[in-house]
Amino acid sequence: MDSAEYVELRNRIYEGIEELDGLVDEIENEEHIPLERVLPALSEMGAMGLLVPERFGGSGLTITQYLPIIAQFAKVHGGIRTIVHVHNSFAHALSKHGTEEQCAEILPGTPTAKTSVAFALTEPDHGTGLDLGTTARREGDEYVIDGRKWLITNSSFASHFIVFAKEQPAPADGPLSAIIVPRDTPGFTIEPLPETMGCKGSEHGRLTFAGVRVPAANVLGGLPGHGEEQLELALEISRVLVAASSLGTAERALELSIAKARERVTFGKPIAARQAVQRYLAEMATDIYALRGMLQDAAAKWDRGERIPAEASMCKLFGLEAVGRVTDRALLVNGGIGYTRAHRIEMLYRDARLNWLEEGTPTIQYLATARALLDGYEWGEFTEPAVASAPVG
Repeated sequence: MDSAEYVELRNRIYEGIEELDGLVDEIENEEHIPLERVLPALSEMGAMGLLVPERFGGSGLTITQYLPIIAQFAKVHGGIRTIVHVHNSFAHALSKHGTEEQCAEILPGTPTAKTSVAFALTEPDHGTGLDLGTTARREGDEYVIDGRKWLITNSSFASHFIVFAKEQPAPADGPLSAIIVPRDTPGFTIEPLPETMGCKGSEHGRLTFAGVRVPAANVLGGLPGHGEEQLELALEISRVLVAASSLGTAERALELSIAKARERVTFGKPIAARQAVQRYLAEMATDIYALRGMLQDAAAKWDRGERIPAEASMCKLFGLEAVGRVTDRALLVNGGIGYTRAHRIEMLYRDARLNWLEEGTPTIQYLATARALLDGYEWGEFTEPAVASAPVG
């Protein structure tokens, strides 16, 4: 997509996001996103095919181009942002790792939300990676899948799930395989989990696989035993996108705090004149500026085709810590009224806390970063952007 087309698409999406802002109070009050209205609106503005290659009907954006758009969604509502993030991230993963047949079956429907890919990794009884308890037993030309997953985002409408399981018997290339399971497969059930603290309305489901049979051709990329590698690559870029979501939430919190500091008057002058408030605003802006630079660097490397294992985890880690600090200070600037639902700061504060958990907790990011460094990964050079585009955020 050339620069002019990109600007036109981005502006159309930003206008659409402003219209979705009118649904925020309804979503927060009812703890439900009206998908029958939101999904068509997202599709019409072009938000559901952003990372889908153009040959499958998507926009084929680079990560550098995509980051400011997902950040903009995070400024308005965390639940809607979550829907867009998961839908695009794992359509992107399928486009990178799926076979031509798998992509041709699923991806053409994603820009209109007729199809959608969810990621089935987290389990209630086990950890992730090699600790998974879900199994996929090979029987001739089929896999038989048994196990449980939970906290699976977009499970309320996803048409396909990339399920990570321990293959039995284990292939020579590794014990884990990623297998595509259509929603309507017999033996596969989906139940909603309780509503979350923030990001209201984005459903996270519990998946149960009881003797679920799918063709062996459904193994992602046609590569049995490559699930661990495929998982690492998918999470690598998704962590950058979660950090961009942190950026958008933080930017909105700062915008609201600056406005409040200018309008709130005590002892005859705006609180913006108070040195303590000025310090809060400066600290918030510093976190945002640092995160924006990290994201631009990581995105430029990815768009050049480089791996970014350390950068991705550092972006995710710094992003969740930065948005935590920014929303903390935003609450201090806004005072007691900011703790009520009368102001958006309260919602942003709750929405930001999901970013601590998406695509791995802080301890996982510490581990991934340290492991990359100890393995000799080199990351510490200035880079030039892969393409000229709008700045992140």
